[in-house]
Amino acid sequence: MNITVLGCGRWGTFHAWYANHIGHAVTLWGREHSPRLQQLRETGKNEYLTLPAAIQLTANLQEALEHADICIVSISAQQLRSFAATLHMLRPDMPIPCILAMKGLEIGSGKRLTDVWKEEMGLSAPVAVWVGPGHVQDFIKGMPNCMVMASDDMNLTHTLVDAFTSSLIRFYYGSDLRGIEIGAAAKNVMGIAAGMLDGADLTSLKGALMARGTHELSLLIKRLGGDAMTVYGLSHLGDYEATLFSPYSNNRRFGEAFIQGKPFDKLAEGVYTTEALLDLAGQVGVELPITRTIYEIVKEGRNPHSMLKQLFLRPTKAE
Repeated sequence: MNITVLGCGRWGTFHAWYANHIGHAVTLWGREHSPRLQQLRETGKNEYLTLPAAIQLTANLQEALEHADICIVSISAQQLRSFAATLHMLRPDMPIPCILAMKGLEIGSGKRLTDVWKEEMGLSAPVAVWVGPGHVQDFIKGMPNCMVMASDDMNLTHTLVDAFTSSLIRFYYGSDLRGIEIGAAAKNVMGIAAGMLDGADLTSLKGALMARGTHELSLLIKRLGGDAMTVYGLSHLGDYEATLFSPYSNNRRFGEAFIQGKPFDKLAEGVYTTEALLDLAGQVGVELPITRTIYEIVKEGRNPHSMLKQLFLRPTKAE
């Protein structure tokens, strides 16, 4: 099967590596003049992995899509709408199933990424999401994990799971696309909160963060018409170990660096998701205390130490 991966960052290169690893022919696309693509062309590797020589590298989007059976999109969530619009102009009738392999919500609208994709590509465009726990560094070492593939078409979901399941990644079929997307995006916000607790020497409060974080997200998912129990699956709670505790988590590392006043130069998608999540919650009248606190610390400059203690050590109330 011919797999095209659009995006050559940390996860894009991993998805290309993985698809090749399980026997697919792979083309990896990056933007022209991208330092990441240039590095891969010159050295065949980045800071995370070495790409097999069989993987084709290109900056030509038309060329990348020409023979693709399945397309994996791995870019910043906030760039998805403009990127999808570009794709639609290039291939207005593109029938290729596309997997969105990133986590987030659109700032300003709070929309899920599959909704953004369909608005730009057309309501009939076949699209799925690939989410769940795991880090590139662990996968490359051969450490297996479980992940989720989900779409609003179970036949498509089954086709994609069959194409990508291996001894390294076991996929589960996701049946609640709405809850899975929201949960996957929101876990990055919880990752920032966890990092702040680490940076403030309040690591013992991560248990409270996990309990209250899943609770507030379950209320939002239920209000939006999803299954409240989805938040306890692999897309959210199942991803907490990789996000709230791992030294590899960019969101956790960002939160820790932020509270310690240190610079951090990696993409922490949860920063954007915090704002988008509040947009979404405001539309349906759900309060998200943890998300609100992180937003006020990061975006409004509130004192993180006092805000975190106020959040978790506030006066006694019924759970």
